Amino acid sequence: MGNKKVAAAGRKQIYVETLIGASLEEVWDLSQNPEQHPRWDLRFSSIVPVGTDDQEVTHFRYAFNLPFYTIAGMGVSLGHRFRADGQATSVLKFSTANPLSPIRKGSGYWRYIPTDRGTRFITGYTYDPGMGLVGRLLDSGFIRPALGWATAVSFDRLRLWAETGQDPATARTRWILDGVARTAALIGATTSLRRALFQPCRHRIFHLAFSSAAIAAVTLLPAHRTVPRARRCLRRPLVKEAASAPPTLVTLPTPLGVPSKQGHMKENRA
Repeated sequence: MGNKKVAAAGRKQIYVETLIGASLEEVWDLSQNPEQHPRWDLRFSSIVPVGTDDQEVTHFRYAFNLPFYTIAGMGVSLGHRFRADGQATSVLKFSTANPLSPIRKGSGYWRYIPTDRGTRFITGYTYDPGMGLVGRLLDSGFIRPALGWATAVSFDRLRLWAETGQDPATARTRWILDGVARTAALIGATTSLRRALFQPCRHRIFHLAFSSAAIAAVTLLPAHRTVPRARRCLRRPLVKEAASAPPTLVTLPTPLGVPSKQGHMKENRA
């Protein structure tokens, strides 16, 4: 029973949505271009197309670089940019045989919805955990939340790029600096709090006040608008249909060299 619960948790969909103040065409170009995509998406270090078949399905190789190690895999994607309802969609399936990858195989979609304020950019994807039993045990409590966070931060980096022209590398640097500053403030507050315990009463009040102010600043002050933040993205759909995959995901072929058995998300036949 325990293994079944772990497996079921591993199939839970990750959903992220953001509103980008840019046209659908611009968001499409920045997200669909294999050279531009890894610049803003933390989940990929490179995406290399290897060919397109007669059904206009693109086969590609992807890689994620770790220190002294690279996780690589294969994928397929199919995009529909011009639809009668004005939306655009893209579906993909991916897989890797790397034993250290937290993802063994999966599938997902992107949805582009034009609005008066810009473009609603939505993704939903699910996957089977990798790394054997260890991966299944870590997935629901650590790996899946981390992937959801990385997806949301990436979406906000893309939003900043499309709306302000801020290079994703600059956004990453500002995110790191913001994190370092907040960590330093937290360490300083903790140190001051510890000192307060051994200070005379008149000095203790100062250290307690400083510590409280520093902790409040770290936790309550919002990041600057140029610093990417996962919390700016929606993690649950406003409407049920937004979290349903396009029908083309069901008929999308599996990546080259990947077993044909794939888990599919619920279709959207509306």
